[in-house]
Amino acid sequence: MIRQVPTNHRGELSLAHLAPERALRRLELTIVRRLEGFLHGEHLGLLPGPGTELAEARVYRPGEDDVRRMDWSVTARTTTPHVRDVISDRELETWALVDMSASMDFGTAALEKRELAVAAVGTVGFLTHRLGDRFGGVVLRGGRIRRWPARSGRLALYGLLRSLLTEPRTAVHEADDDFSSALDRFSRTNPRRGLRVVVSDFLDGSGDDPGTPLAWERPMRLLCARHQVLVVEVLDPRELEIPDVGVVWLTDPETGDVQEVNTGDLTLRAKYAEAAAAHRARVRTALRRSGAAHLTLRTDRDWVSDTARFVLGHRRVAQRLHAPPARGAGV
Repeated sequence: MIRQVPTNHRGELSLAHLAPERALRRLELTIVRRLEGFLHGEHLGLLPGPGTELAEARVYRPGEDDVRRMDWSVTARTTTPHVRDVISDRELETWALVDMSASMDFGTAALEKRELAVAAVGTVGFLTHRLGDRFGGVVLRGGRIRRWPARSGRLALYGLLRSLLTEPRTAVHEADDDFSSALDRFSRTNPRRGLRVVVSDFLDGSGDDPGTPLAWERPMRLLCARHQVLVVEVLDPRELEIPDVGVVWLTDPETGDVQEVNTGDLTLRAKYAEAAAAHRARVRTALRRSGAAHLTLRTDRDWVSDTARFVLGHRRVAQRLHAPPARGAGV
């Protein structure tokens, strides 16, 4: 059987079929050139968040502002409550937890999910990089956790991305990956406040009772309580619905179990799509309850445009929250 080599919409080879150095150069050019076209102007970070450097004072908004940031000197001079805004720290420590379990070695479009995960980490790294910032990584694969210490400089980010690109694929019979335990360890280590990025397909726990919280929800809440968290959910269209291609044999990449499936059965396809949609809804609800920013990337979509829209959306929210109240507006 001849295996078709995946290419993107321009007919170029995917990242997995390029030498690591060439893949890194292409990834950086894609991110920097295209995102700079979307995200004009100087920006302090990928997401709006807390910091320590004082900015301008503004009128206090009850129910929205933290009273601990009250500027008492300005309040005393104006007799109107004011708070002092803060901007993001100049030196940011970012850690990325990347799920490289067997289910990530899958893709039916231009990219595999593991390639999209590397692209997501590279995007966060290039967008948040400033002089003195540090970037570290944790990879979950084959029941083991591999850690790259946080280092500053562009070369450190390149080293992490190169390691992700060359990470071996998970064998079918390797130890199961416990995403919940890995996330719990990730939330308890590296206590210095900063940005935490979690990249996964979140298929762990898909067979749990819908009425109970997902296994990873509690450590995710703990992580969000300590840090600013960006979750990147990586999906493939065949995980959401299956086409009518007759009788096929499907293999579970995590366990190696093989099952014969008749995709021509309309009822089966409908139940599959319904179950997949229900699980994705559980994931979205759990992340919303945890307080994490949620970005969804798909192997069949333009991930650069999706990332840009996500960042711009968060900036518009931040601008609305920090905009002065309109004159004459009632309370």
